[in-house]
Amino acid sequence: MTMNEKAGHTFLASLGKTRLRPGGIQATEWLFAEGKMTPNSQVLEVACNMATTAIEIAKRYGSEIYAIDMDKNALSQARENVAREGLTRHIHIMEANAGKLPFADNSFDVVINEAMLTMYADKAKAKLVNEYFRVLKPGGRLLTHDIMFTRGALNEHQHDALQGVVKSHVSPMTQDQWKQLFLTVGFDAVETQHGAMSLMSPAGLIRDEGLPRALKIAFNGLRRDNRQRFLGMFRFFRAQRDNLNYIACCSIKP
Repeated sequence: MTMNEKAGHTFLASLGKTRLRPGGIQATEWLFAEGKMTPNSQVLEVACNMATTAIEIAKRYGSEIYAIDMDKNALSQARENVAREGLTRHIHIMEANAGKLPFADNSFDVVINEAMLTMYADKAKAKLVNEYFRVLKPGGRLLTHDIMFTRGALNEHQHDALQGVVKSHVSPMTQDQWKQLFLTVGFDAVETQHGAMSLMSPAGLIRDEGLPRALKIAFNGLRRDNRQRFLGMFRFFRAQRDNLNYIACCSIKP
């Protein structure tokens, strides 16, 4: 499989992008504020990718974090990043399946899962959220960050185009549908924030990565081997900027 055939986040990571979430730093910062983390917090990050978020949590709050993923290449990079930052005492990198978490009930104060639930059909979303609910302590917080429809689902042509640019299954929901997902599983309070996706916008790229890295990513994206896919992603998300937002949710377990 060539890089241009791999999932969108893997392709963008190959260009040098470090923030691979739809709302970028803006959404993640909102989640951090809602998470109420402290040095005593036990935190689980599901789909940690390169451990960017886990590293920020450890640096900022000193929490103990279990960071899991199924992608062996991402986990290898995550371990390197954690070691380079000197955070191996705070962050435990593990290969684990989000649908069958290897942790006891009521283990964590916070579960954070960014840009993963969108990739699953609705029934599968509910199964995953049930697992997150199970491992959270009473009063624990689930922090999620995904893609939201602002006007209802895309038409068939638009949805096919979305699947084509990200090279994986994508199943966003409306704001009300996201909230209902968490309430139905058993969370008793769901706060949300939503806004423009920053993943491919020039302003969002600069905000998330800084100007020097943003220029490097653009340069890599416009190289001959990457140009068609990079521009295809940019044009699609620009065309759909009024239909697709990021959504960040904080759901509290009773």
